[in-house]
Amino acid sequence: MDRSVIACDEALRRLDEFDAVIDVRSESEFAEDHLPGALNCPVLDDAERALIGTQHKQASPFAARRRGAALVARNIARHLETSFADKPREWKPLVYCWRGGQRSGALTHVLTRVGWHARQLEGGYRAYRRAVVQALAQLPARFDFRVICGTTGSGKSRLLRALERAGAQVLDLEDLAQHRGSVLGGLPQQPQPSQKQFETRIWWRLRHFDPARAVFVESESRKVGDLRVPDALIERMRASECLRLELPLPQRIALLRDEYLHLEQDRDTLFRQLDCLVPLHGRDKVREWKLLAERGAWGELVGRLLRDHYDPVYVKSIGRNFARVADARVIAPASAAEEDFARLARELASA
Repeated sequence: MDRSVIACDEALRRLDEFDAVIDVRSESEFAEDHLPGALNCPVLDDAERALIGTQHKQASPFAARRRGAALVARNIARHLETSFADKPREWKPLVYCWRGGQRSGALTHVLTRVGWHARQLEGGYRAYRRAVVQALAQLPARFDFRVICGTTGSGKSRLLRALERAGAQVLDLEDLAQHRGSVLGGLPQQPQPSQKQFETRIWWRLRHFDPARAVFVESESRKVGDLRVPDALIERMRASECLRLELPLPQRIALLRDEYLHLEQDRDTLFRQLDCLVPLHGRDKVREWKLLAERGAWGELVGRLLRDHYDPVYVKSIGRNFARVADARVIAPASAAEEDFARLARELASA
């Protein structure tokens, strides 16, 4: 076997030993998902792949390979003169493409001939993706989760951030999904990652956790925005110990206004998202909410949304989905201030 090729399982076990991970696929392939920390150095970009594919169909496979080889050689030369120009002799990159074939093989060959200790990922991204899917079906069972429950605005995300700063193990699915999990939870100028990239992010977090220590997570539904939480993970969460976070209503309103300030500044987006609630509450109710926004009655609007929508939805879903919520220990910060959440997080992290 070619000693420059490394099996996927071994490569993932030793991933931290490589100085760089080089993804030679096109920019659109890379954008959908990639190995954590990978650098995109395409040997054929999207336009070039389309060109070669067309030539393969309309002319001949030989002509397409000849044209493709020239493009690959030109792109590899450019990467040598730019991205790899300052790499020392001892540099050890891991190189991969879609299935560990010609694209990654071409770059690995050149890098090894230069004298670098390059390794080609056997099976490429396709083998990596299979490994992630398999790991996500098995890893959650290894961990003891602590599920932070609480009504909307009680500060679950704020507590998770404080727990992470306190040194606890935290799986913040909303952060990984770039979404706050509710109908108004989209983040400004931050589209959600692909489903595959979301799963890569979860796998990457889980693989670094110590199974001997608790992992704190929020009581999410099966979907965070448009992304689905892996089945094994959500089932493990739903069977885990719960902690019920409580905060008085005025402080919940203040916290939500602080975290959703962008919606007060962008009424068009707010109104589009409120329209999503028409099937549940009717046009008259949604119109009332919009009028409150137009008047600038933001505190009243948030309070109405909590009373009419979020709290009833939470009460209905939490008991149905989290088996141990009835026995949850109540935890409560002294206020919604960051320092009070930090104090509570330190207590939980040291318990």
